Amino acid sequence: MWSIKRAIQRDVRAKVDAYWTAHREREQNGAKAVRQRLGLSREALERCAYRHLDDSMHLKHHASKALAMHMADEVWNGVSRHLFPDAAGHRSGRPRTGRRYDFTRIPGRARSHTTVNKWETFRLVGTLNGHVTAYADSGRHSLAQPRRMPKPIVPHGHVPTDKLTAAGTPRMRKATWWDHTGPLAVVFTGGPDSRLADLVLPVRIPQKPGQWKRVQYFLGAPDHWHKVDLVRRRKASAPSGWVYEAHLMVLGPGYSAPAVRRMREQAAALNRIGGVDGNVSNLSIVSFPALLGSGSPVSTEITPTGAEVLRLENEARRQRGRARALERSRRSTNASQYGLSKKQATRAARRSENGLRPRTVHVPGGARATHSNGVPKRAYRQDRLSDSYRETRARQTEAAASAAEHRRHRARLVARQIIATHGPVLVVEDCDIRTWYRLWGRRLSQTTPGMLIAALDAECMAAGGRLARASTWSTALSQHCLCGERVGKTLRDREHRCPACGLVAGRDLVSAALAAFVRFTDMDDPKTAYLDTALSRHAQITYSEALEEALRESTRTEPEHPSGRGTRGSSTAAQPWDLCSPNRRTARPNNPG
Repeated sequence: MWSIKRAIQRDVRAKVDAYWTAHREREQNGAKAVRQRLGLSREALERCAYRHLDDSMHLKHHASKALAMHMADEVWNGVSRHLFPDAAGHRSGRPRTGRRYDFTRIPGRARSHTTVNKWETFRLVGTLNGHVTAYADSGRHSLAQPRRMPKPIVPHGHVPTDKLTAAGTPRMRKATWWDHTGPLAVVFTGGPDSRLADLVLPVRIPQKPGQWKRVQYFLGAPDHWHKVDLVRRRKASAPSGWVYEAHLMVLGPGYSAPAVRRMREQAAALNRIGGVDGNVSNLSIVSFPALLGSGSPVSTEITPTGAEVLRLENEARRQRGRARALERSRRSTNASQYGLSKKQATRAARRSENGLRPRTVHVPGGARATHSNGVPKRAYRQDRLSDSYRETRARQTEAAASAAEHRRHRARLVARQIIATHGPVLVVEDCDIRTWYRLWGRRLSQTTPGMLIAALDAECMAAGGRLARASTWSTALSQHCLCGERVGKTLRDREHRCPACGLVAGRDLVSAALAAFVRFTDMDDPKTAYLDTALSRHAQITYSEALEEALRESTRTEPEHPSGRGTRGSSTAAQPWDLCSPNRRTARPNNPG
């Protein structure tokens, strides 16, 4: 399949180059006519894949035309993003041939939900009830799947159809995999050569605590099964370094636990409007009741805990150790491409002066051998890599993927806690996080404000609300006060002091409070945002001291209770937090009215 995909990518790259070169023909005949002449369409790429499959001869014994068609469709998806710009006018880059190492997925055919028993490339057969019946003794015992799963057997015999014979008896047909109701299995029927037997892969379902509800959601409704892809992923601890899996796509939303659904329903009923201020080191949120005077303002500040900072420092230290090990391995295997370090050169000169035999340096510590213009004499991609280098690199990739998943999980938990307190209707400044990374890249890798805001956006949508984005040019939240006075501040100033009303509070909390009073002419256009200073002044007068207490930077941290709610008015000192939990500074002042 990689050979087929590489051949299609090479052909389409040449066609794209010819398409952009024929600019005169595109002006005269139109772009569509040029694409049709060159064969830049989905159907043309499918025919191209068929020709490669037929001309190769040997590939027809391993891959079918259906798989080649699916691979051509996948290549066309990337080409279409290059040929046709999106709504913002952006195009993807020029299509190129990838590496075999990065080829990790064989796409299958989507299931037809309008035609009964239509052929699929990789088919998931069986039922969850049949799987439990086979390995749990009809549910009387706990699920016990053997270490080596047995291969299900194709159904045999005959089954009745919906039609009748001339004598009025039910017409019979031979049983197939469509009639299999036993344990779950993935079947590749026939293959390119119909004389070969079916490829049957038994399915093992998760048995860890808390997984059964998820399994029932995805595997309990066969009508939602849509597509199966064959995937391989890198795993250094596996015997071959790779793990091969079949991934199922289900038509429908992702799984949500009952507790999460209840939390979202309660958040939607809070009827609050809040503002979010993302910073390099923290995330500040302030919300007000939609009807001023009916409740009280609430403020929350998310900062990494001491345990989280320690864990991140340990991860960074381990990552640096792996990077040094990779560099030592590369230098040792390609010693001729590196020079001696200053210390190694001094030692070699001293041994030569003393008449000693030169010592062989296995790991040179100097610079890479380069030409006079500074270009390496040999490209890095042509270096020899040892098995230990590949294994260390695979483990480094796994560690990076695990850390990224941990950050995404923490962002989801933080977002759920935020909307549970402040509701799903929030406003945030439309900032370019890429600029922050150019200035504070290492610091942002710990707090990940962009990931937190993206997770907050997804949770607001799931709870029936929205995270609106306001332009910083039209609002300038950090340069205003709640009273409407403009208070200029630099990035070094972290405290807000208003000379007009005397408000003294944290800069981030004041910006978050002002974001709650941002209004839009068009919700989809951040440039139409403007600050309603009359409403913010009204809220400042209404809540008075309660608002100042909520915005005060010395707000005490409330411990998290098992029920998920903080103690109202508690003065308890900060407690140790779980590694995935945020450090919340939440103020719930009493309503002065």
